[in-house]
Amino acid sequence: MPLYETVLIARNDLTQQQVEAVADQVASILAEQGGEIRKREYWGLRGLAYRIKKNRKAHYMLLGLDCPPAAEQEVARQLGLNEDVLRHMTLRVEEITEEPSAILARRGEDRERDRGFRGPRPAGRFTSGRRERGDDREEFRARPRDEMEPAGQGEE
Repeated sequence: MPLYETVLIARNDLTQQQVEAVADQVASILAEQGGEIRKREYWGLRGLAYRIKKNRKAHYMLLGLDCPPAAEQEVARQLGLNEDVLRHMTLRVEEITEEPSAILARRGEDRERDRGFRGPRPAGRFTSGRRERGDDREEFRARPRDEMEPAGQGEE
């Protein structure tokens, strides 16, 4: 049977359990038609690139499907009818890998990197942002008033 990967984006006001229930509905549709879900990854609540139906965030889920083409078409139809699903996309793939997807792998790397030592906090972190001491460059040093007069008027 052909293999597919489906990513669905669900509304942000749902809970993770409700998103899992949508995936369970997909599993039941596939079971009726002789298919199965081989891989299921919940990517979490993530920000959208643009607003979709007044939502700025959404729950993402990846499903690896092993089913006949007719079952995949029925899954796509049911996801399109479900009001909780904002968008879905299905691609045919050669194989479904058991390792975590790139999204989950990157998330794990980010957590490891964030736990490392970041060094001391910069001085003046909670100040107004102005420098405590003056600038040492010559052009910013205070000059006597007589040096500031134009060349033609100062000396006669």
